[in-house]
Amino acid sequence: MSGHEPGMRSPYPPPPGRSAELRERFAEEARCERPGLSTLCLLVGAEADGTLDEAGMDTVEVELDRLAGELPYRPGSPRAWALALRDLLGERYGFHGVPDDYQRLESSLLHEVLRRRRGLPILLSVVWIEVARRAGAPVYGVALPGHFVVGFGEPGAGAGQVLADPFDGGRVLSGADAELLVAGATGAPLDPSMLAPAGVLDVVLRILNNVRAWAAARPERSDVALWAVELSLLLPSHAARLRYERAQLLVQRGDFQDGARELEAYAEVVAAVDEPAAEQVRGQARAARALLN
Repeated sequence: MSGHEPGMRSPYPPPPGRSAELRERFAEEARCERPGLSTLCLLVGAEADGTLDEAGMDTVEVELDRLAGELPYRPGSPRAWALALRDLLGERYGFHGVPDDYQRLESSLLHEVLRRRRGLPILLSVVWIEVARRAGAPVYGVALPGHFVVGFGEPGAGAGQVLADPFDGGRVLSGADAELLVAGATGAPLDPSMLAPAGVLDVVLRILNNVRAWAAARPERSDVALWAVELSLLLPSHAARLRYERAQLLVQRGDFQDGARELEAYAEVVAAVDEPAAEQVRGQARAARALLN
C-alpha cells in the first residue's frame, strides 16, 4: 500500500465518558496477574480512535484467532514455528513495515495494523506474538535496542532461541543479523541480556513511548501526547518524570490550574533528592498560575 492509500483518516478520540471507561479497564487489565497483550493494545487503540467500539475490538480478537487457525498444527522446533509464521503472515498476508510507517499514528494501533498489514516493528511483533501464542508456539517479544523482534524457543544466545523480524516480513535472523541490528542502533555489541523476553507491560509501555515520540514531533497533537502519558501513568510501574511531562502538557494545552497543581506535586517528589531542581519546578508552577490572571 502507498502512503496515500484511499480511506486514510486521522483518528479522533472517544467522548470523555467512553475514555474514562477505557482507562478504568486499562488500569484493571494492567494489574492482572497475567495481563493480556492484545487487550491492552486494543484499549490503547480505542483511546486513540473513537470509532473503535466493542464490536471492533471483538473483531480484532476473532481475526487473530482465525489467523492462528491457519498455522500448521504444532510445527515443532522454534525455527519451524518462525518459518511457519513468516510464510503465513509475511508472505501469504503481506504483513511488513516500511520507513513511512514511522510517520503514522495508525502504525502504533493494533486494529489499524491488522487492517493495513503495516506498522511499526513492535506492533507487527504483537500480531506475530498473538497469532503464534494462540497456536501454542513458545513465543515472546524481544526488545532489542532500537528494533523490536520476536523470539521462539528457549531465550538466550546458544539456547536454541530463534529470532524473527516481522518488520521485514518475518525474516528469520541469524546471530550476525541480530548483532548488526544492535550495532546499528547503539554502536555497541549485542549483549545476551538483550535477548530476554519482554514482559507484556514493558511492551505496552514501549508502544506508548512510541506514541509520545510521534506526538512530540507534532506540537499540534498535544492531545495524543496527553492520553499516551496518562495511560503510561496507569501502568503499575512508571517513571515519576511522566508526572512532570503530564503537567507540562496540561500547561501547554491551557489548563494552567491543573498543570500548576501537577507541577507542585512533582516538586514534592523531587525535593527529597534534589531541592534546587524542586524549586525550579515550583517556579514553573508559579509561572503557570500567573497565566490565569
